[in-house]
Amino acid sequence: MKDNLIKSEFPPMVQKMNYRQEKKRAAKELSSALKDPSVVIMANWLKIRGSLKSWTKLWCALKPGVLLIYKTPKSDHWVGTVLLNACKLIERPSKKDGFCFKLYHPLEKSIWAVKGPKGENVGSITQPLPSNYLIFRAASESDGRCWMDALELALSCSSLYKLTAKTGKDGDISIPPACPRSSPGSPPGGTGPEHLPRKALANQHMENDGYSEKSEHDAQEDWDNGANENGGRLTEESDMDQSDELSPGLQATAYVEQCQEEIGEAGEASQVETVSEENKGLIWTLLKQLRPGMDLSKVVLPTFILEPRSFLDKLSDYYYHANLLSEAAREESAYGRIKQVVRWYLSGFYKKPKGLKKPYNPILGETFRCCWLHPQTDSCTFYIAEQISHHPPISAFYVCNKKDGFCISGSILAKSKFYGNSLSAILDGRARLMLLGRDEEYVITMPYAHCKGILYGTMTLELGGKITIECDNTKYLAELEFKLKPFLGGPSSVNVISGKIQHGDDVLATLDGHWDGEVFLQEKKSGQQEILWNPTPEVRKTRLRRQVVRLDQQGQFESERLWQDVTGAILDRDQNRATQEKFVLEEAQRNEAKERGDKPWIPRLFNLDPVTNEWTYTHIEPWNYIENLLFTSNPHRPQSERFFNLSPSSSPAQGHGTLNTVWSSSRSTDCRTAAPRPGPANRRLDTHTLGQTKIVLPF
Repeated sequence: MKDNLIKSEFPPMVQKMNYRQEKKRAAKELSSALKDPSVVIMANWLKIRGSLKSWTKLWCALKPGVLLIYKTPKSDHWVGTVLLNACKLIERPSKKDGFCFKLYHPLEKSIWAVKGPKGENVGSITQPLPSNYLIFRAASESDGRCWMDALELALSCSSLYKLTAKTGKDGDISIPPACPRSSPGSPPGGTGPEHLPRKALANQHMENDGYSEKSEHDAQEDWDNGANENGGRLTEESDMDQSDELSPGLQATAYVEQCQEEIGEAGEASQVETVSEENKGLIWTLLKQLRPGMDLSKVVLPTFILEPRSFLDKLSDYYYHANLLSEAAREESAYGRIKQVVRWYLSGFYKKPKGLKKPYNPILGETFRCCWLHPQTDSCTFYIAEQISHHPPISAFYVCNKKDGFCISGSILAKSKFYGNSLSAILDGRARLMLLGRDEEYVITMPYAHCKGILYGTMTLELGGKITIECDNTKYLAELEFKLKPFLGGPSSVNVISGKIQHGDDVLATLDGHWDGEVFLQEKKSGQQEILWNPTPEVRKTRLRRQVVRLDQQGQFESERLWQDVTGAILDRDQNRATQEKFVLEEAQRNEAKERGDKPWIPRLFNLDPVTNEWTYTHIEPWNYIENLLFTSNPHRPQSERFFNLSPSSSPAQGHGTLNTVWSSSRSTDCRTAAPRPGPANRRLDTHTLGQTKIVLPF
């Protein structure tokens, strides 16, 4: 009866008018609170960690229901507004001074408002901030506790406004559904928190501990001085804020051990190619199209000179002795570390195919991944590479073993020049080796490959040129020269290498030997000589076992699956079929380039740093010794939930994902061979029934 009375007293028109008035009144109250400088629960400087894992000091003003972020205490430098009604709060452990806490959306939705308190559409320019969480650092523990208490109070006050979170014409003040990419302080997110019920902040670690033992003044000084430590480089704090849980429908990748491996013998014998009469005719036909000094990157080469694997695969040859880098990271002496790095560098050259062979030119967007298990340290070295450009051909790669404390990144621009009776393949680029626990970076260059005897004489492949391994932190430098065989040289003058190690201008040691055999190091002061590197049969047995992805787990643009028909034809010695299959891939790439037109190609796994103009791995994370202990004594215990997905259905146009890694805890009976294996390409592997072990992919 009462309800009927109300309905009769207030007809629909009046109810609608009251609704609009109430909505405007609530919006006006919130707008007034946002603009009123006296309505502030707490305001102070806080460090906020950006999407690039570096910290920025920003002014934070906490008001009922919202957290306003400014570049300075002046309100005209607005960066962004965090909506607290759907956020949760939690203390975050940290090894550094100060106190960390995290505001995050429990369903990983955007926490940002579209407009500022004065109707701003675009915030002040600052480093990009995450869309669904923020990590704050206060100067001291007492300050951090105060902020957490104040945030709880701000959330309680937000319920007083009783705002409906629906967008409309007069919904400028209401909670927005999404955050536009154009806002510097507001990265893109999914749907906004308006579809969620209001929840109180988690009351975790809210008790007031009083002041910390370090004085507030000292803590403030340390905090201010550390705002841009390491020149803005990545922090070493663990990245627990990311979405570390494996998606329910995401399955891990199966890695199996590669059993067969081709390693040519030392010396000139494995670097010589005897060309048949039929193939000589193909070479002459090709040479008629060439001129001295011409770049060969756009020339289609005959298949008989192809090594049946991609160049992305070949770049991984340097990591079969990655355990030497593990030893370098543990070496206490800086001189000992540079020697160990040189030893590792030399270990990547003695593996070579029999004869004069060239790997496939990778297709644009092609990827390759593998890993090596370290039995000595119970760790794993991961490798991933992508072809990020076709003209010019650029390959980017990233290698990581965070448990042992090293990672390598770099990109290679492959150039080739024709000189008449010879040609050179130049690997233009640098690799950066980081010893993570010591904050040392070694910049490494590569020799060039030289092929002679194309028109007359014996076709022979050699390495030549000067390379450097330089550490700017320790001022150590290693210079190596790969020497070509002289015209009248004998067998001992093949594959000769010489060099030196110096600290500043002081030469500490000299090196000489053969890059596919013994290399001697002689100390300058003592005259003592030692064998720095020698790939004896015993040393070759210590090569790490490479784990490769099962063919049925590979994406369409992963190297082995992409080139499997060409590889099969080459192994069957069917050059006509190999040429046809190779033409199919290259023609598809040309057609795709035509369809793309002037649109730039966007790599999936690597980004170009505008400052250094170098390619860096997109999913790289800060290193933390505690968080990156990958393995335990239990071989069946999952060790991580960080993944990158290159599913069989993925293609370069499908964007980023997460990479999953699984390797068999015992040697798989499904051993790999060089030949492609038949099988359904889209079949998924049930990792739970195989009893396999998850491995961290610490990229």
